[in-house]
Amino acid sequence: MKGVFSAPGDYIHFKSQVPLHKIPIGTKQWRYYDFGPKAVPPLICLPGIAGTADVYYKQIMSLSTKGYRVISVDIPRVWNHHEWIQAFEKFLDVIDVHHIHLYGTSLGGFLAQLFAQHRPRRVRSLILSNTFLETRSFASAMPWAPVVSWTPSFLLKRYVLTGIRDGPHEPFIADSVDFVVSQVETLSRDDLASRLTLNVDAASVGSLLLSDSCITIMDTNDYCAIPQQLKDQLSDRYPEARCAHLKSGGDFPFLSRSDEVNLHLQLHLRRVGLEAQPDMVRGIPKDGAGGSHGEEKDGKEDPDDEPKDEEGSSEGQSKENQLCPAPESSESHTSHDQPLSNAQLCLIAPGDTIHLWFLRKQHVIAIEIFLQYTLEIFLRLASLSREVDVHHFIFWAKTQVNGVK
Repeated sequence: MKGVFSAPGDYIHFKSQVPLHKIPIGTKQWRYYDFGPKAVPPLICLPGIAGTADVYYKQIMSLSTKGYRVISVDIPRVWNHHEWIQAFEKFLDVIDVHHIHLYGTSLGGFLAQLFAQHRPRRVRSLILSNTFLETRSFASAMPWAPVVSWTPSFLLKRYVLTGIRDGPHEPFIADSVDFVVSQVETLSRDDLASRLTLNVDAASVGSLLLSDSCITIMDTNDYCAIPQQLKDQLSDRYPEARCAHLKSGGDFPFLSRSDEVNLHLQLHLRRVGLEAQPDMVRGIPKDGAGGSHGEEKDGKEDPDDEPKDEEGSSEGQSKENQLCPAPESSESHTSHDQPLSNAQLCLIAPGDTIHLWFLRKQHVIAIEIFLQYTLEIFLRLASLSREVDVHHFIFWAKTQVNGVK
């Protein structure tokens, strides 16, 4: 799959302008983007299981030009919800952020609610999209959860991808699926295992001190991986919250319907009293220097700072460089208040656009034979030290294999 997906032109430009930060805090490695005026309390974006900090690049591009500060983070490798709350609080302390507004989708929305419940003084407002209040239904649908940390990476990726609706989509939704699938391919086994563990670990959101008037619920009306029953429970819990319904958008409206999502985010932030600082907006200079909080780059090339499709042939790279020239980015501690300039859209050749839903099927077929021979061996070994319903899991796994044919 690598070397085939063509990254969107605005994403390539984003990567060339906005620095990616990586900082260790205790035993956790945090990977995040931080852009916009530092004097403004930030909007922090939390992705779902299949997401990374990169999936909110359209929100960073749009809101930072209007004077808002946006931080997009990867969920670190934590294995229970208490560990998540402690780790996220330490992260905020290290980047010197005290009061925050949280935007969470799917698992990210659930984690945002937990943090608001246990650290109410730090959370000023919530934007929740396609999310839920409790994990019980996900735990019952994943009987092999006790051995998730032993499961090979390709099986975990396959399980995550089966949760994304397959089949023909509208072009903008298909593009969002392709982009998220490309991000799943960058996640390690431990990253996926920890996120799946958080998704099934027994927990529920209790009462919040935050007023319903400081909460916006943003859902899509067409379809998403979160059952409608769970979304209805969320609406019932916050009856006075503002509801923003998107006619369509699928699982990833922040990519497929970014203009509408960004508008609702701005309306929410204004409604809760967060004032943007448009007077602090300055264009990015020609040398590409951008500003945000974080460690200064050491001059080494970071593979995560490059577009995901640069692993293709040198011919493909030169073609993209011709289509999308962008200045090299550099980071400076003295330029915190320089948000992203107007994104330059780059044209991708039509022949390069290949829907990854079809490629995923090819990928699955390629490993199907290997799955047949290794699955039972792996489960039998795992059952020696963990109590798990092996036959139940074998039946589930074979159903998944047959389901993609």
